[in-house]
Amino acid sequence: MKISASIYSSKDKSLPDLVKELDDYIVDYFHIDCNDDLKVFDDIRTIRTLSKTPIDLHIISSEPEKFFQKIIETEVELVTFQHENLKKKLEIPKEIKSKLGIAIISETEIDVFENYKDRFDFILFMTTTPGKSGGTFNKENFKKIRDFHQKYPDKKVYVDGGVTADISFVLRNMGVYSVVSGSYLVNSSLIGNALHNLRSNYYVPSGIHVRDIMMGKNEIPIIGENASFSEVLNSIDKYNFGFTNVADESGKMKGLISNADVRKGLIKKISDLNKIEENDLINRNPIKVYDDFTVTEMIEFIKNTKQNILYLPVVDRNNNLTGAITFTNLIKGE
Repeated sequence: MKISASIYSSKDKSLPDLVKELDDYIVDYFHIDCNDDLKVFDDIRTIRTLSKTPIDLHIISSEPEKFFQKIIETEVELVTFQHENLKKKLEIPKEIKSKLGIAIISETEIDVFENYKDRFDFILFMTTTPGKSGGTFNKENFKKIRDFHQKYPDKKVYVDGGVTADISFVLRNMGVYSVVSGSYLVNSSLIGNALHNLRSNYYVPSGIHVRDIMMGKNEIPIIGENASFSEVLNSIDKYNFGFTNVADESGKMKGLISNADVRKGLIKKISDLNKIEENDLINRNPIKVYDDFTVTEMIEFIKNTKQNILYLPVVDRNNNLTGAITFTNLIKGE
């Protein structure tokens, strides 16, 4: 996952000193918030004399057109426009070669990206108040990120706001491509340590719960206890997770059927495949996790489990199926 350092979040370092220090630790982008101010391009030109690190420019303006020529002149690599400030749909001149994104706040629906899907490369989720440093990550965005991935699988997701090492671990697991880090990174007494924590495989969150980040019941495959072999296969295939959950009519979890369970069932009934039943496939005691676990507790639980885990069913304390966690994006990203 890429790390974009929010330059203007720094409290006491000069621009040249901050750029040099961030470059020493190989940050991926310099993030610059442009609150309707053309003077930011003076800073961009200064940065260009000091560094080859790409610029990640976030424009918050009701008149984005006045920035177009400056973007062309400075050859900014990434440009994001804040949706809520726009008076009309953006029309980007072809002379702008930057990767383009649209930024939305937590209250805005992801459907606004529909107008930009043909020209724009990514969406930026503003998970705190745009343009203000030091806010707390809004957990409602976890589901919005999942929904966006599902609707626009070929587009990248960027996140800005409240990204600490805790949040970074979860976002990597969700397949987020890049995050902006402000106060946590640039005001750290040890920028190198902060950057390492944002990228670390081993730093896990403590205040986020499984229910905050899991896929809900409406996002995962579930079949009944008497499903046919064909229904099992169709359920696994439809969602492309490599498994399907089994629950009774009241919502109690009764088991899980994975691709491996299907393979074992086929071997068991290889002499007469027409006799395969759900009971030949189902794992009645799958490894599962409680939705009130913190993510720290979940990681510790996984560490103490001998099996390799690609996904986990999630239940409440009454064994009602409430969702699932998958680790595919984390494995790909790391």
